[in-house]
Amino acid sequence: MSNAVSRPPAADRQIAMRVVERIREALQDGTWKPGDKLPPEREFATTLGISRSSLRSGLGYLAAMGLLQVRHGVGAFISESPTQFGAASLPFLDALHGYDMHQLFEARRILEGHIASLAAERTTERHLQQMAEELEEMEASIDQPQEYLIHDVRFHRIVAQAAGNSILAAIMESLTGALYEVRHSATEQIADLAVTTKFHRDIYRAIRSGNPRTSRAAMEKHLTSAEADDEKPPRSRNRHPAKSKTGTAASRS
Repeated sequence: MSNAVSRPPAADRQIAMRVVERIREALQDGTWKPGDKLPPEREFATTLGISRSSLRSGLGYLAAMGLLQVRHGVGAFISESPTQFGAASLPFLDALHGYDMHQLFEARRILEGHIASLAAERTTERHLQQMAEELEEMEASIDQPQEYLIHDVRFHRIVAQAAGNSILAAIMESLTGALYEVRHSATEQIADLAVTTKFHRDIYRAIRSGNPRTSRAAMEKHLTSAEADDEKPPRSRNRHPAKSKTGTAASRS
């Protein structure tokens, strides 16, 4: 079955890069430093000459890629250790234009399944703490699907970093950038957060236990379930799941 993915509009990518460049310039000239809080949303949007909704889109992309830390109910801060990236993930997304969801999930199962198994062997306490923090943020943003998506994507990035292979981590940097943009542009694809969060918690627990086989299986199970949900017609998806201890609804990644 071919479930083609539509590319986010060029204007959206240009807006994201405008926010990227503004923050990069501010870091380079010393206006902002790691740990600094970004200006109020209205002020920042006016400075950039874009709408507040466009600003949120750009900031969401940056947060998913690790340049910003979003603290629920507090604001966005420059990461203490900002990820080095530029426009690389955007051409990567262009190169994927026309791919279908089965290809994406097939590649992710191969790549992320192995990454999870390596993470179980090589993860550090710092990585485990970061994963746990992203899980907490997912639960805190349960009624804000776009914010939830940021922490969902960041969780997968941290798992890749925990694998201790810089080449695999670099591949995941590009893939997660593309993944965030695809998911952000497809907000009609809703998944039950009670299920999504459980899958992520199972991955975390498996990695924390140090069991490579269980970690691979947990990641593959999550991605297989996510693909099955993606293949459902929009009206058959659970658009209004009942609240539970772990969530309501958001785009699944």
